[in-house]
Amino acid sequence: MSKKDQKAQRHGQKRDNSARKSSKESRRELAPKKSPAPLAPQPARNPAKHPSDSRPERRPQRPASHDATDLWLFGKHPVMAALQNPARPIKRLFVTKRSAEQYKEELYSIMEDRPELSPEIVPIEALMKPLPDECVHQGIALQTAPLPAVALQDCCAITEDGSHLVLILDQITDPHNVGAIIRSAAAFGARAIISTDRNAPPESGTLAKSSSGALEVLPWVRVTNLSRALDELADMGYWRLGMDGAADLSIRDADFGQNIALVMGAEGKGLRKGTVSHCDALIKLPIQRTVESLNVSNAAAIALYAFSAS
Repeated sequence: MSKKDQKAQRHGQKRDNSARKSSKESRRELAPKKSPAPLAPQPARNPAKHPSDSRPERRPQRPASHDATDLWLFGKHPVMAALQNPARPIKRLFVTKRSAEQYKEELYSIMEDRPELSPEIVPIEALMKPLPDECVHQGIALQTAPLPAVALQDCCAITEDGSHLVLILDQITDPHNVGAIIRSAAAFGARAIISTDRNAPPESGTLAKSSSGALEVLPWVRVTNLSRALDELADMGYWRLGMDGAADLSIRDADFGQNIALVMGAEGKGLRKGTVSHCDALIKLPIQRTVESLNVSNAAAIALYAFSAS
């Protein structure tokens, strides 16, 4: 075979290979794609209307998604409460030798319900490495993930079993304050705490420590639109009461029944105008004029007590 014929034969083989490759790619592109599984039908909701309002029924907003980034909880009460919460993922549990001995009975009791729990006995240097500087860890730390998102309708719906008290935070960003507020809300029987997804602190070891374990027992609803959430609460039958130091009505004289949505604003800024416009009334704590205001977590504790006792 001449060189000319050999060259022509090689050229023909290359062209055939290219054609076969192109044909395969075309088949892949044209192949029918699998259709996604149909979504399961959701049950219809028909929340009770606010006693003084006849608004049209609104479509509930979906709960805001949580950041899936891992976090570390530390301190005896936050970690033990997290280990007893079935919704809390367990990834790694660090315990110093001294604390393992100290918490032995509690850990053994928890391990009966959570056999996947495997405490790692580590030196204090290893335990402190993933934690914030100068935190009070008490020799125990848990690597976990944020709790699953919860919907406002699932934990705030009004039932026939007594009073209903929920707490709304309007852009309170300090994790120490939010943690302390969660602790007070749980102590005084609130059904849930509600905040925006933005301009609110994420779950963290510092916040969980300030809540002293209450983060695991009180539903925390994160919403994308606070005004819409307040309207949904009104549709359910809640009275929306905003805390404002300049209000005319004292909390002592506030008589709005058993279903209360208490709205707290950030220190200094207070409630935003848009939030105020979605409140049914503004109320204040009767404090002495010599003191301008209280820390927001202290004010929340007093207000929660007042409405839980009424």
